[in-house]
Amino acid sequence: MLRDKESLRQTGPETRQEFLKMGHPELSVRRQCQLLSLNRSSLYYAKQPENALNLELMRVIDELYTEMPFYGVLRMTEELKQNRNYAVGAKRVRRLMRLMGLEALYPKPRTSIPNKEHTIYPYLLRGVPVIRPNQVWAADITYIPMKQGFAYLVAILDWHSRYVLSWRVSTSLDTRFCLEALNEAIQKYGFPEMSNTDQGCQFTSKLWVEILLAGGVLVSMDGRGRCFDNIFVERLWRTVKYEDVYPKCYDTVPELKEGLKQYFEFYNNKRLHQSLGYTTPANVYFKVTNTEKS
Repeated sequence: MLRDKESLRQTGPETRQEFLKMGHPELSVRRQCQLLSLNRSSLYYAKQPENALNLELMRVIDELYTEMPFYGVLRMTEELKQNRNYAVGAKRVRRLMRLMGLEALYPKPRTSIPNKEHTIYPYLLRGVPVIRPNQVWAADITYIPMKQGFAYLVAILDWHSRYVLSWRVSTSLDTRFCLEALNEAIQKYGFPEMSNTDQGCQFTSKLWVEILLAGGVLVSMDGRGRCFDNIFVERLWRTVKYEDVYPKCYDTVPELKEGLKQYFEFYNNKRLHQSLGYTTPANVYFKVTNTEKS
């Protein structure tokens, strides 16, 4: 635990809590909390689930945002009040959108200061033709509504073929589930030439970036508020939600995981993509990679 102190600090508090051991023979709970940069009171706090109305609002907000990602808090609030008949205020909508990890996708002034420990890399894909598999991987996180709650989905996508290389589901926006998806993709397919993400703390964390740099990967990050810098992942989210998540409205996380497993199998291997000349992502991805191996 002492050797990994700095690495652990890059993860969320929920992950760090897993390393804490009650009744440790050498370290008191107080000392372990100090080493893990945890507030001791957080150990005894039971997170309260969102009430039924908030879960319903989050589901509707997600549908509206998927259709209109340029809607900010004020427009979203008016949409809910005028066209969906919800008596809500901007304060509640702002909190729910923040919980969902949503913000309007449009260029806006820089109003917040990024974590000084996290390096922001420039966007490297402007004007660059993406012409082969494993040239560029894209990664992103999206909110997934369920009947009894919600979860978050991260996916790693090959930009050229639209092939979903790996994915993970989590009930929190912790860095760990993103790292698991990245490590799985690398283990199965090797390193890409370049990785592109947004500037979310999961993707600017040292743990994420160091894995890529160690493999000689160029790190590219979207400009803040630029929805078209990672457009293919945004299209993936829209497709997944309208074709699977919204119609099925999963009850539990295990059901969600099983359903997404089946859907991504279909998406990669059976779903014809107009942008790919009416073939599948698997056909495009493996046609080239298998040719290179032979």
